[in-house]
Amino acid sequence: MKRTVHTDDAPAAVGAYSQATATDNLVFTAGQIALTPDGEMRADASVANQTEQALANLQAVLAEAGASMDDVLTVTVYLDDIDDFEEMNDIYQSFFESDPPARSAVGVDALPKGAAVEIEAVAVA
Repeated sequence: MKRTVHTDDAPAAVGAYSQATATDNLVFTAGQIALTPDGEMRADASVANQTEQALANLQAVLAEAGASMDDVLTVTVYLDDIDDFEEMNDIYQSFFESDPPARSAVGVDALPKGAAVEIEAVAVA
């Protein structure tokens, strides 16, 4: 049975979507960008800082769903400039220190609210 996940520790959905949806044992997160839980966009921050905020948001959503970063099976990272991959990766790897999940990184033309990075995940709960 599908359930919707919501936490005040991550930014509220700004459209017709949920922060995450879950089944008995899987959690599917929405893409997280550098919005603070208060809804402030950090678009002028470095890619490293935006990655850190996006992953902190992801971590909060997963926690609300009963999962942690250790439970993540796969991650998709969207970058508005694929040349920022190394800067993103330096922060990303600090959130997944052992047994990192599968990951795809995709260069895109643009992201919501002028973000440089957006990150989504699937996890076991």
